[in-house]
Amino acid sequence: MPNSNVPVVSASEGIKDLFTSGYNFISSNTEQHGSDIFEFVFMGQKVVCISGEAGAKLFYDPEKFQRTGAIPMRVQNTLFGVDAIHTMDGESHYHRKQLFLSLTKDQEKKVSQIITKNWESQVSRWLKSNNIVLFDEAKDVLCSTAFNWAGIIIPDNEVKKRADELIAMVDALGGLGPRYYVGKASRLKTEKWIIKVIENVRRGRLKAKEGTPLYELSFYKELDGKELSSQMAAVELLNIIRPMVAVSILITFAALALYENPEHKKKLLLDSNFKNMFVQEVRRHYPFVPVLGARVRKGFNWKGYEFKEKMLVVLDVYGINHDRRIWDNPHKFYPERFNNFENSLYNFIPQGGGNPSITHRCPAEKITLEIMKATLDFLVNKISYDVPKQDLSYSLKRVPSLPKSGFIFTNVTWK
Repeated sequence: MPNSNVPVVSASEGIKDLFTSGYNFISSNTEQHGSDIFEFVFMGQKVVCISGEAGAKLFYDPEKFQRTGAIPMRVQNTLFGVDAIHTMDGESHYHRKQLFLSLTKDQEKKVSQIITKNWESQVSRWLKSNNIVLFDEAKDVLCSTAFNWAGIIIPDNEVKKRADELIAMVDALGGLGPRYYVGKASRLKTEKWIIKVIENVRRGRLKAKEGTPLYELSFYKELDGKELSSQMAAVELLNIIRPMVAVSILITFAALALYENPEHKKKLLLDSNFKNMFVQEVRRHYPFVPVLGARVRKGFNWKGYEFKEKMLVVLDVYGINHDRRIWDNPHKFYPERFNNFENSLYNFIPQGGGNPSITHRCPAEKITLEIMKATLDFLVNKISYDVPKQDLSYSLKRVPSLPKSGFIFTNVTWK
């Protein structure tokens, strides 16, 4: 069938919107044209953008889409690493995904205990400090937590350096020029270091505890029975650690939400279930993952549109989490919407959609939730602080976004 009824955004306007709308690029066009699907040309290739719960369900159909060839090299060179699990399909992806799932299964309590201890260890320093930037503290605390849990203990004087490198990889996602090159250089440096760690484990020069990500990735074997190269093992180890450090962005937004909605503080003190609702609403409401990409595995028709083999398709993650058909008053911060919320696996997708055991949905989503809940408990129940005047605005045009001040607080005391 012809694609005449599907909106086409002109090449010049599409590129302009892409770099001026940021997180709202797809949703602004779908709302303007009244369609969950539109196309535009970017860098010489046709790109199809889809949104809505039905669009997410379609996107996660492995018979229709594949990840091979979908992730640009600039993203592989910074965020994910070259030829990482995010680029895989079929049996090879399933086999490696089972490793990731096994490493993260039932680890929420352990990670929560580590991060709580790490947060509490910072307070003695904060008591003597004037202004503390939560984002800076969070990335360091999460870096130490992630490496500790993964089986790598790094000296205190190296934590900030490693945290900055990991955040630079994340920050390069939407960056051009210096942001991109800093992210790329950071990946090269961090990979080089982790490669040496893995090689030392394999040679018996460094002990790794069985069951930890360090040990299991050092000795993991592919379907062909061969161990991963030390570089690929390093890439995948970083794909477990880096996302945990990236949660520092969500933690900063959680503090912002608490500050701007002080009426929720009492509920957080009294109702443990409300803590989960609050954290879920932070993940839905604030910008984190903007879009996800895939390529058509084989041609098919959807809503009168002919999807051709190898066509690049982009799913509107941020837009689906703010879709008026799914969420009442979607731009209002309202944690109670998650009371008895029915997740279809495609209507709430802050870290991807579908069944995590077979799709590319993040396998450590439960760990993300526990990191955020443990941090929220610390901020609400363990300490008191003041929030001075600052610029807490954030831009939906910048990917990834973050409150400009990083959320400054002062006058910290133990409760």
